[in-house]
Amino acid sequence: MLQKILSTDFSRTTILIRLMVGSVFLSEGIQKFLYPAIRGAGRFEKIGLPNPEFLGSFVGFFEIACGFAILIGFLTRLSAIPTLIIMLVAIATTKSAVFQDEGFWVMMHGSRTDWAMLLGSIFLILRGGGKWSVDGKVNQSGRSSEK
Repeated sequence: MLQKILSTDFSRTTILIRLMVGSVFLSEGIQKFLYPAIRGAGRFEKIGLPNPEFLGSFVGFFEIACGFAILIGFLTRLSAIPTLIIMLVAIATTKSAVFQDEGFWVMMHGSRTDWAMLLGSIFLILRGGGKWSVDGKVNQSGRSSEK
């Protein structure tokens, strides 16, 4: 099971997706603690989510932890699962109202980062951390010790 989670395709270009997804989630998670009224609990309260104080910290923690893990390529597939869930919830809770009130194109414009993070997370779940990742190093050392 752990071998499947750590597996990767050894692509050199995967680091670009990891840098994009990891840096955005790490940054957003930190901002939930630095600016809770507009990025964390306050935003969740405005959206109407239950227990916004807990939820703001909970989501912020996962964004920081998973964003950092994705940046270094550690347990990349596993770390991308919470980011995928966060993006699905974000799109459902914030963009559906924009779609109803302002239409498809305004919703698409406002959700371009959401879609990039959603698809980037899916990519990382499918492909793993790539050549330049902790996962890749673990896989390489496992291969060389088998020889």
